[in-house]
Amino acid sequence: MHLFTTIAALGCYLNSEKSVASHVQIGLVPTMGALHSGHLSLIQRARQENAIVVVSIFVNPLQFGPKEDFQDYPRNLEQDRLLCEQAGVDVIFAPSELEMFGKSGIDAGNSEMPVLKLIDSSSLTQVVPPAAMTSVLCGKSRPGHFQGVAAIVTKLLSLVQPTRAYFGQKDAQQVAIIRQLVADFNLPVEIIACPIAREASGLAMSSRNQYLTQEQKQQASVLYRALQQGLKTFSSGDRTAEVILALVKAEVAQESAVSLEYAELVDPNSLIPLEVVETAGLLAVAAKIGSTRLIDNIIMRNRLPIVAIDGPAGSGKSTVTRQVAQALGLSYLDTGAMYRAVTWLVMTTNTPMGDELAIAELVNSSYLEYNLDPSSLTLKINGEDVTEAIRSLEVTARVSEIAAVPAVRQFLVKQQRLCGKTGGIVAEGRDIGTNVFPDAELKIFLTASVQERSRRRLLQLNDTDRAKTSLEQLERDIALRDEKDSTREVSPLRKAADAVEIETDGLTIAEAIDRIVGLYKERIVNSQF
Repeated sequence: MHLFTTIAALGCYLNSEKSVASHVQIGLVPTMGALHSGHLSLIQRARQENAIVVVSIFVNPLQFGPKEDFQDYPRNLEQDRLLCEQAGVDVIFAPSELEMFGKSGIDAGNSEMPVLKLIDSSSLTQVVPPAAMTSVLCGKSRPGHFQGVAAIVTKLLSLVQPTRAYFGQKDAQQVAIIRQLVADFNLPVEIIACPIAREASGLAMSSRNQYLTQEQKQQASVLYRALQQGLKTFSSGDRTAEVILALVKAEVAQESAVSLEYAELVDPNSLIPLEVVETAGLLAVAAKIGSTRLIDNIIMRNRLPIVAIDGPAGSGKSTVTRQVAQALGLSYLDTGAMYRAVTWLVMTTNTPMGDELAIAELVNSSYLEYNLDPSSLTLKINGEDVTEAIRSLEVTARVSEIAAVPAVRQFLVKQQRLCGKTGGIVAEGRDIGTNVFPDAELKIFLTASVQERSRRRLLQLNDTDRAKTSLEQLERDIALRDEKDSTREVSPLRKAADAVEIETDGLTIAEAIDRIVGLYKERIVNSQF
């Protein structure tokens, strides 16, 4: 593991790695140090999804107000270094204030050593998020805070140029603002929000928890209990902010040591206050216990469940997923068909397979039409019905190649997420549970051996006019596709951490369907009562 304190050294390292693999995937975990289990969960996710993991450790003075705890904020670089090393981090970037801001933020005075002063942000280039997003929730009591966050995150994204950047959902307002920043500036990075890590009492993990005594930690757990009261009310059918917030405030009021700063219900993306939760709501609280300020939140979704079924080529996902959708009375999203349709389009327009620029132009000037009824699936691209044409061997042989093109995946992931906005779907693919619907209520990883998948594919082809290939050739083709899918740079095939793996070598289609339907009833239907 490398520890860099200068921008130059970090740049040299990253340039060296990119010279070996130009499209190397980099995961960035921005932190202010004082690492805890919550940070480690972000690092673990980044480690699973990227070739290189960079953890930045920088206590950013721009996001602290004059009366806040900048000087006292916990700092322990050596302990952080040990934790990062154990977690498999490749690089720690721990710059000084002088390194990050130059002389504009430093006052040398009469001393030989520069001393950090309260930085005048007007001396720096400003990054100003939308006022509507910074004037609510924590922005009310922390003026300038999110401008400071936006400035340092923009700088880190510029320096590291990561494929993905990981943030904790506890800082939900920060996540929403950074996502807006990335979208508005068209920055080529995926912002990933990871679930809140909690102590046994339910208290959200935070570096500031170090300020609390054991008694105060127990008292502070009332925040999570209050959020759960709100969620319980929401789940029972009352989705009005007035009722939910009243219950949250009443619960917190039972703990006299905790002073509630706010309890609000807002849209998770725009942060606009809600009166009623139509699709999703962010229930957020902030409070003080002693002199320590704590925040917490949960997202409440008013949608039907999503079942995400991933797995390698030929594992029977399409057949199983379609029949599961029929059995549960849900819609069916065949994402593989979408990728096949784009592949068909590239081939029929004679667009060179290796010309990513031409493919990006072609795809983003096209439109898909499809229905989600599992009993009558059709798919059109640019008005042409391709439902049958996309199942050809020629399309099958090239679909992984096209699916690996970043522009194709970005275009189709947007389409797929729109299909799942209100839930009530069973979706299949190779990154449904890990990338498209990471918050799906049930995730399945359906798999089978190469030999079994090849045998099934041969039986399918025997019933068509395309039965011109051997079992051995199918095994080679499927093994090659597995390798491409699992090693591709964008959203590689992998099992989600919370997915249930179902090996289907010894199962009939009906048995696989029964198992998934049983899991749905056990985990979703029964949990609603």
